[in-house]
Amino acid sequence: MHRQRVIGGLILLGAILIAAALVLLRSDPEEKPQVEQLPLVQAEALEIRTGNLMITGAGTVRAREDLTLAAEVAGKLVYVNPGLREGQLIARGETLFRIDTSDYRNAVQTAQADVASQGVSVMQAREEVTLAKAELARFQQRGASAGNAFASVDSSDYAAQILPPDALVRNAESDMQQTRQVTTSNGLATREPQLKSAQAGLRRAQAKLADARTALKRTVVQAPFSGVVKAEQIALGSFVQPGQSLGSIVGTADYEAVIPLSEKEAALIPQLFRTGAGNRIEASVYSEYGGTRYRWSAYVDRVNRLLNPQTRTIDIYLRIPNPLRGGAPAAEQNASGKTATASGAPPLFVGSFVDAEITGKALEEYAVLPLAALKSGNNIWLVRDNKLHIVAVEILQRTDKTALISTSGLGDKPVAITGNLKIATEGLRVRIAKPSLKKPVTKPPVSKVKIPSKAKPAK
Repeated sequence: MHRQRVIGGLILLGAILIAAALVLLRSDPEEKPQVEQLPLVQAEALEIRTGNLMITGAGTVRAREDLTLAAEVAGKLVYVNPGLREGQLIARGETLFRIDTSDYRNAVQTAQADVASQGVSVMQAREEVTLAKAELARFQQRGASAGNAFASVDSSDYAAQILPPDALVRNAESDMQQTRQVTTSNGLATREPQLKSAQAGLRRAQAKLADARTALKRTVVQAPFSGVVKAEQIALGSFVQPGQSLGSIVGTADYEAVIPLSEKEAALIPQLFRTGAGNRIEASVYSEYGGTRYRWSAYVDRVNRLLNPQTRTIDIYLRIPNPLRGGAPAAEQNASGKTATASGAPPLFVGSFVDAEITGKALEEYAVLPLAALKSGNNIWLVRDNKLHIVAVEILQRTDKTALISTSGLGDKPVAITGNLKIATEGLRVRIAKPSLKKPVTKPPVSKVKIPSKAKPAK
């Protein structure tokens, strides 16, 4: 028993000595600097531009000229242009349809005969006026012969052969008095009213002839401009009435796009309400076809002076010349990664939804801000020397992806935070995350293994 206690004490003593030795011989722990945990943010350098602002908008393409085809005279259709079908091109001056001209040619001949007949009436009335004036002059000459009315009687006056000289004198004096009364009261003695009536009949006949010729010309309907057939309701042999709608054509020389802009955006376009030949505001419209973006040149044609009551915006009308020639491929690439060529450019279609860029006022410089970097209250978070700075900016224009802002307060080479932070305070130290470069995953080549065919059983 005593021996066990001695052994236990020795073991306890040895353990104490070993522990004391370990404590005395231990080394001091290595001190490491304290690492500050800075928030990691996504940031992007802002693009600084100079020159004119490009005011962007969107709208719909429509035709500037939309013509309804209608007959002006009644009749049977004897010819219909084979190209007068929906969606087909029609050239300017091309005959669209013709109406039977038989009745209208007869009307022209009848009117020509009436004109000739009234012309003869006018000639006869002129001769009667000439004779009446000569007879009236002889009567006036007799009255001026100082009472010797017989002295003025000539060989062509048959009254001298029938009446005695005394009776002739008395009758002549009576006739002169009646003639003076007639000539002073009216002009029927010269038959001029009859001449005017005949001339009026001639003018009426000439007007009917002009109407007949006009009706004959209207039997042939030609395209007033080059265009595309929008609709057609016409068939050969059908009878048409004046004013009956037979189809419609839209002009292809120019299209227009209606672009609504807010008052703030419209104010960025100088002299917007003074558009004209000497003040043309250039623009561009963009449309996608087959996954490729194409561009057409345009300019501001006019501006609506009335606000849209629903959207409270100002409608800008862009005129697009030669829309069927095909647009120029934009700088962007298509879905396959290849840039489009002009050979495959499509025409601009009526009804297409297009994006537009209108040349705005010139600025010394402005910045293009990603929309993800715009915070509430028109503030952005800039990073300078790894510190966050909250800056209020003036937004010139805002689109779906970017915002054009003033460079006031941005400094040199501004970098804006595009991500979000739980707490953002002025002077907060942050770290900018580097963009990750992901390598494309390539699939290993698939080896083709030839499977042997089954052996045919021996016969």
